[in-house]
Amino acid sequence: MPKEKTNHQENTEAGNVDQIRDIIFGAQMRDYEKRFIRLEARLLSESDSLRGETNSRLDVLENYIKQEVSSLADMISIDRGERENDTRHLSDELSKQAQEQDKKLNQLQQSGSQAQADLRHALLEQSKSLLAEIQTVRTTLSTSLNKSTEELRDDKADRRALADMFSELAMRLNGDFKLPEGKE
Repeated sequence: MPKEKTNHQENTEAGNVDQIRDIIFGAQMRDYEKRFIRLEARLLSESDSLRGETNSRLDVLENYIKQEVSSLADMISIDRGERENDTRHLSDELSKQAQEQDKKLNQLQQSGSQAQADLRHALLEQSKSLLAEIQTVRTTLSTSLNKSTEELRDDKADRRALADMFSELAMRLNGDFKLPEGKE
């Protein structure tokens, strides 16, 4: 039993110490406890207020970012549309320019072909004219040459006759030539 008494005694003594402590520090502890409760409540309130304010600011920031992203997406879409229109316009313009250049090239080729045909025709006409002129000059020269040849034949001694005459002369000088009788 002595152990039971010691336990009981210890409990009693511990209870007495708690009572003494409560008497000495009780009011102060209750005051501290009230202060801690108020401080905790204030911290919770400020934490909730700060959390609410942070959430509100984050919502505002999120809305702002969404608006900016939407605005940028709209600007990109508008810019893409303008670029597509510009590209189509440039493509159409290039196509028109290519068609115009093709037309001009065809016109130049046709005018070049026509100029070549005209030049060939002019050369042909000129060559015909020159050929006719050459024929005329040839005919004139041939006629003139024939006429001159005839005149020369009539005006000059024939070579054979001249050769016969010189041969006869040489024979007479040599005494080899005998005249037919009755012709001296």
